[in-house]
Order: sequence, then structure tokens, then C-alpha cells
Amino acid sequence: MDGKQMAGEKAVDFIEDGMLLGLGTGSTVYWTLKKLGERVKEGLRVQGVPTSRQTEELAAEFGIPLLNISQARELDLTIDGADEVDRHFNLIKGGGGALLREKMVASISRKLIIVVDESKTVPVLGRFPLPVEVVPYGWEVTRRQISELGCTPQLRLRDEVPFLTDNGNYILDCRFAAIEEPQGLSHQLNSIPGVVENGLFVNRTDLVIVGGADGVSIRV
Repeated sequence: MDGKQMAGEKAVDFIEDGMLLGLGTGSTVYWTLKKLGERVKEGLRVQGVPTSRQTEELAAEFGIPLLNISQARELDLTIDGADEVDRHFNLIKGGGGALLREKMVASISRKLIIVVDESKTVPVLGRFPLPVEVVPYGWEVTRRQISELGCTPQLRLRDEVPFLTDNGNYILDCRFAAIEEPQGLSHQLNSIPGVVENGLFVNRTDLVIVGGADGVSIRV
């Protein structure tokens, strides 16, 4: 069993009967969804708000009852992955392009658990390019203004055409050096016209489950 599977499956231990859940996106959360589906078949009663169409499809495949975010005033728990986690539990997310919906779901959750393999843990954020979701209109202008913050933004492509998020927007993958002040950078990015949201998650994570060669560790 690899680190992703160990971390993803361990997160299901924190789910209780009757919970409203935020269901994250990505290769580690896949294992959470699969394990949760098994628990649902055994009688566990939950409802989940998916953070992407991909997650919505997986949840349906695994038999997890779903809820629209507009129907949920508050969620008990969200389980999601990350592309990087620093020692202060700041995150870079959005490698899968779902950062806006992930942040919206996290914002109404009482608790956020992040599941990763040990390769995603870093002392300081910045090794992974920071995804920034932008509107297609005038995206070149937005890219130029983002670059003035000290990075090289690159338009994400798929099959040689711009990648579209579930919201119909573009992603700029922004390569910074070490991100020493993620909260300040997040505010700067979101103040630029054309930026919808960025992949920095600051002061949101309650617990990190890390899977690695020595098993699973839980960091609080």
C-alpha cells in the first residue's frame, strides 16, 4: 500500500454517522472516497458536497450520497489533498484545477483534514508552481500584472489548448521562489482584476495525515 492510499483511507476514521462532508479532489482523496463508499454500503449515513465534477463522478460510482453546496449552510468536515504542505499547515492547491470550489467548500467546513503522501511536505511553500484561476477575458493582462509580483506565470494547457476549470476559467501556474508570506501573497493576487482565486490555503487546515514509507502519521 502506497503513501497516498494509506493517508486517504486513514481519513475515513474521522468520519462519523450523520456528517455532512466536503469531498476533495485528487489522487489521494480518491482512496478516501473509495473507502468511504465501502463504509456507506455497510450502513454509514453521510452526505457529501463534491469539489469537482471528477469527484462528483467518483462519489456516484462509489455510492456516496451527494448534496449541492447551495443546500449546505455548514459542513462538519472536509477531506482534501494538497500539492504542498508547509510546517505551519499552509497549502498550495490547484494542481487538478479545482482550487476555487475546494476553497469555497473549505470555507463552510468546521474542520479541514488534508491527506498527502510524504513527498508533498515541505519546509516552505514554493517548489510547486502556484495555480491561479483567472477569467479568460484579457488573461494576458492579468498574467502581466501577476508577473510583477515576482513570478513567471504560465498558461496551463491541455492537448495544446487552454485548460478550462469546471467554472470555465483559465489557470495560470505561477513559479515563485520560496513563498515566505503566503497570506500576504494571497491578498496581493486576489486584488488583481481578472483573478478569480489562488491556490494558497492559509489558516484553514486543522489536521494533516501523511502517508509514507514508515506508515501513517497524523499532524495537528
